[in-house]
Amino acid sequence: MTELAFHNSATRRREAFAPIDPEHVRLYVCGPTVYDLAHLGNARPVVVFDVLARLLRGRFPRVTYVRNITDVDDKINARAAESGESIGAITARTTAGFHADMVALGCLPPDEEPRATDNIAPMIAIIEKLIGNGHAYEAEGHVLFAVSSYPSYGALSGRTPDEMLAGARVEVAPYKRDPGDFVLWKPSDDATPGWDSPWGRGRPGWHIECSAMSWRYLGPEFDIHGGGHDLIFPHHENELAQSACAFPGSGFARFWLHNGMLLVDGEKMSKSLGNFLTVRDILQRGAWAGEAFRLLLLKTHYRSALDYTAERLDEARGELDDFYALLARDLPVPEADDALVAEMAEWAMAPLADDLNTPLAVARLRDLRTLENVATVGGSDKAVLGRIGRDWAPQSGQAAAALRQAAGVLGLLAGDAKAWRQGGAADGNAAIEAAIAARLAARAAKDWAEADRIRADLTAQGIVLEDGAGGTTWRRA
Repeated sequence: MTELAFHNSATRRREAFAPIDPEHVRLYVCGPTVYDLAHLGNARPVVVFDVLARLLRGRFPRVTYVRNITDVDDKINARAAESGESIGAITARTTAGFHADMVALGCLPPDEEPRATDNIAPMIAIIEKLIGNGHAYEAEGHVLFAVSSYPSYGALSGRTPDEMLAGARVEVAPYKRDPGDFVLWKPSDDATPGWDSPWGRGRPGWHIECSAMSWRYLGPEFDIHGGGHDLIFPHHENELAQSACAFPGSGFARFWLHNGMLLVDGEKMSKSLGNFLTVRDILQRGAWAGEAFRLLLLKTHYRSALDYTAERLDEARGELDDFYALLARDLPVPEADDALVAEMAEWAMAPLADDLNTPLAVARLRDLRTLENVATVGGSDKAVLGRIGRDWAPQSGQAAAALRQAAGVLGLLAGDAKAWRQGGAADGNAAIEAAIAARLAARAAKDWAEADRIRADLTAQGIVLEDGAGGTTWRRA
């Protein structure tokens, strides 16, 4: 089995991956701030790290994947003030919406999904540690991290002090010792969520939330920290600083993995440009859209910028149509311990071991589809076998089984093939089946005009009939 290696943002190079505990891999990914529906950019890291978690679970005895929910934040407070809706109602509704959208994209739930509001005590405990060892200070009801106390501050992002100050957009306040010092705790008024603390009633800063939740569920040092590239600074830089200072000697996260930006029609998403799209907008296009969007994401390497267009989504749907058309056939089912099936599936997913190379893995799924098609008619495909570098000659059903098995690591092709081809919905299917039965009866009676009329009527409804040796099947165009 191919050795795992990932690009570590902290060292800016590809490194072989070995967990701290060979029996237990620990992964933390920054989750959503629940004040609105998830947009396309929010979805990309969820899909990327879902694939990573699936890969790791196939390699190690135990994986703990933690993804948090930020349910205390000034954006949430502002949304409540604007809308008149309570903070609790906003966070409950948007959390439920986030979960539903991610399920529609084929994402499995994390092992732990802590909420910030349930972890105030660990946040306070870390802040007390930082004050105690001189890395934080209290000023006018605030507690701030002293960036000058941590010589390695800026190493993760590689920014200069001036660049960090410009990028952090920190509040300019006279009580700060240094303009770059960031808030760990801030006071709350009566209209703002707050908790009792040694520094008065207040609420946490954003960065301390993830440090506390990763510590509680994974310990002071763990294997992988993930998130979008936009989080490297200031969020991840600040997380690393406060965690390393609160727990001297720990490395916090051994590996940092960051996915690239998602653009829409070549531009950064913006409501002013009219290209701001939520996951819900995509899902409204049809039952196929969630899996098609997932495939679209995986066709670009996770560290590269990705440009979403409606045309690319349609192309992904077309590819899935081809995969599901193959899987919908009445193919032989290989034995569970079929060695060739396992070998082909492992070959297809081997690129994931090389920094999650999903584009190559998807390309290898296409090669398995070709092998299955060739097995149906006999012969071989020299181009495919040349890419594979193996003299495979699978029997009918073997490459399809390997395709299903390998695609499962990518979170693809888990659906019912017939349901996919028929639009993924049962509504109206009974009427279609009845029409097909009537057409078959007309053909049996040699009433060709009636049979043609029924077929034309179904075609007008977007229903494509396919007559074969095994009977007539149908799919939506």
